Amino acid sequence: MKTSPTHDVPPGKLERCQITGSKNLFEVIDLGHQPPCDSLLSKEMLDQPEVHYPLRLMICPDSGLAQLDHIVDGKVIYPASYPYRAGISEPLRVYQKAFADGIVKDFGVPKDSLCVDVGSNDGTLLTGFRRNGMRTLGVEPTDIAKIARKENKIDTLQEFFTEEVAKGIVKKHGEAKVITMTNVFAHMAPLGEVMRGLKTLLDMSGVFITESQYLLDVLEGNQFDGIYHEHIRTYSLRSLVTLAPYYDLEVFDVTRASRYGGNIRAYFARKGVRKVHTRVKELLALEEKAGLFKPETWAAWRARVAENRRRLMELAYAAKRKGLRFVADSCPGRGAVLVNYYGLDETLMPYIAQLPGSEKIGKFLPGTHIPIVDNKIILKEQPDYIVILAWHYGDYIIKEWRAKGVTSTFVLPLPEFKIVK
Repeated sequence: MKTSPTHDVPPGKLERCQITGSKNLFEVIDLGHQPPCDSLLSKEMLDQPEVHYPLRLMICPDSGLAQLDHIVDGKVIYPASYPYRAGISEPLRVYQKAFADGIVKDFGVPKDSLCVDVGSNDGTLLTGFRRNGMRTLGVEPTDIAKIARKENKIDTLQEFFTEEVAKGIVKKHGEAKVITMTNVFAHMAPLGEVMRGLKTLLDMSGVFITESQYLLDVLEGNQFDGIYHEHIRTYSLRSLVTLAPYYDLEVFDVTRASRYGGNIRAYFARKGVRKVHTRVKELLALEEKAGLFKPETWAAWRARVAENRRRLMELAYAAKRKGLRFVADSCPGRGAVLVNYYGLDETLMPYIAQLPGSEKIGKFLPGTHIPIVDNKIILKEQPDYIVILAWHYGDYIIKEWRAKGVTSTFVLPLPEFKIVK
């Protein structure tokens, strides 16, 4: 096991690589000061002070890790009232069912094995493991845990995952054959605490699968909107391979996944237990070929980001001058980053429509204060332009609206600005 620098970092300024401790960092992009993207406001909160934090991404070329240079306290980012819920999205439900089925099949996980999902939200992923005959347990710090227990009947601990929580799980349920973290492994500042918990909880022959936003997809898809305060780290494969040996683990396989516009799915096991697949070496080489750890690569990327911004804002201002309705559909966290960075507000974008049943309806977007409303308004109003903020589901969303008779012009802001008539 490597000697570890302190992998747990406190809130505030972060000036060293969280994995290696190196101070050899360069800037990817500065998105200014923004509020946490999911800190939605009630009507009463609109007249109160609103806290903004620096939002700047840095890369350590030595470890391959991209990270924010300012950490916001997790209790601020993930209050009990945190509004995100996985199960209301049909594409995500389908995706997570296939994810669970694939793990059970690929690794021959015996029935009645313990499967633990960290950051389990409403338990949607764990329902897939349960269908396959597994014992399931979620770990979720927000009140969404109550929905998991009530609606999906998934046993869920309402806790932040720590080494002590892991010890408690082992004592009560035994070690886990499968541990998953989907879109959460990059979110926790006390990385060492999480890794020690994983090492404690993982069965000797078990697998830990993490799915996180992938730095190469950020580059290839101009995905600046995936940079927000929840995403403390944005992983390359190189960074995950660098991290694992500190905890006697290794990355034995890797795939690129489609969720959220492009993720990396990495498979960890105890060192030496599983044969390392050739895909690991191949993707490491692809990262090098793409220039993923070179400042000049990211300078060109910033120029593409700026061009997408220019084109969308020109359309927004033109619509305003002509008296046309320019609205948005879907309200993922990344949408708040895009709207705030672009400088859209209620005078340009009067509302953001959201799926019925969402905890976000009736709230206001942080920073810009654009109201979030039930998306039934789109059928009633038939606005001139609809910006799909969940652009990674753009084709699906547009198809659904067309089937319902919506004739509006759609706008996909990323990966390249695109108008769909």
